[in-house]
Amino acid sequence: MKKNETILSDILEIQGFDISPEFIYPLFFLLLFVYSSLLFSNIGVLALIITEKSLHQPMYFLFCNLSVNDLIGNTVLLPQLMAHILSTERFVTYNQCAIQAFQSHTFGSASHMILIIMAIDRYVAICHPLRYSSIMTTRTVIGLSASAWGVSLVLVSVLIGLTVRLSRCRSLIQNAYCDNASLFKLSCEDVSINNIYGLFFTVLLFSCSIGGIVVTYIRIALICWRKKNKELNNRALQTCTSHLVLYLIMLWSGFLTIILHRFPDYPDLRKIAYILFHVVPANLNPIIYGMQTRSLRDKITEILRRKVLSY
Repeated sequence: MKKNETILSDILEIQGFDISPEFIYPLFFLLLFVYSSLLFSNIGVLALIITEKSLHQPMYFLFCNLSVNDLIGNTVLLPQLMAHILSTERFVTYNQCAIQAFQSHTFGSASHMILIIMAIDRYVAICHPLRYSSIMTTRTVIGLSASAWGVSLVLVSVLIGLTVRLSRCRSLIQNAYCDNASLFKLSCEDVSINNIYGLFFTVLLFSCSIGGIVVTYIRIALICWRKKNKELNNRALQTCTSHLVLYLIMLWSGFLTIILHRFPDYPDLRKIAYILFHVVPANLNPIIYGMQTRSLRDKITEILRRKVLSY
């Protein structure tokens, strides 16, 4: 086949991981355990927040956005990845690949946007506690959530839209999953506009994300330093630690994935970094927030106590 010959077939092959036979089933069951625990913890937290009226507060509703995003992002990735670990034939249609790439990039951008609005919520709660209920109303929370998802969907739609317009001269996805970079690398056309918009997308997302987090946390730190109130400092430390830990994990795993796309000599490391970007925050979200947030922790403890006593 000539290098620039257009491929009309709709079937793509996923490169996947090169796994030794003795590690196939251990890796499969490890991912199955990770995915099961992710489903259990996030669905459990969602159900708890929805059913318990005492948790119907802005912070918990915003946290629901994270759980929903984690469930969608990992359900798109992990089941297919587990199936490809067991199978020697790793084929998907182009449409399936494009949908996975769209949902995967939406997961990443929505994670950043949701954590920005959660930082705003923490800033209002700590710096303007008396006005918190009047500022963070149900309407405000819904508006912020809709904005986070809306911005993410628009940015990613343009990103993937620029890719699916390209013709293809290759059919091998040099990755363990489908993402935008892997898709436009299938084309022999000029992809300069894809690279330019991809850079714009990344810079805009990370600038807004890092800028928003830095500004809110600097203002929180200044308020705590000026007032020198021990109770205020403890509350700020308790509520902000979990948010900052999750953000830093997501930020650095995302950075690592983007950087490794520029180094084709390390394909397996890039694949692992991308999977960790999905899996680690999704599993840590319920744990960290459950441990750091007193109301949620107390409610979980109360439910567990009831279950134990019922037996």
